Amino acid sequence: MAEYIFLMHDDAVGDEKAWGPYLQKLQQGGFFESGSAIGDGVCARKSGVSGPITGHIAGFIRLRAEGIDQARSLLVGNPVFEAGGTVEIRELRQTD
Repeated sequence: MAEYIFLMHDDAVGDEKAWGPYLQKLQQGGFFESGSAIGDGVCARKSGVSGPITGHIAGFIRLRAEGIDQARSLLVGNPVFEAGGTVEIRELRQTD
């Protein structure tokens, strides 16, 4: 299984009560690894001026899936997705 991250954008407000059942579904299926809302922060560079944070990302879910198609199917019930918002699906590649 590969690891993926869902990056929820802040372009739609979903039903807050829907998060519990959605995350429970992912946990019961053995897909869920972790997740959280994302608050304010800063960008840092060793030298020079760093740019602004990516302000439109509001939260993430880390999960396991057989492939990108299965990961995409796991969006069903995601409150941001169901409200018409954007969810990026990115593979977390293993590095040595």
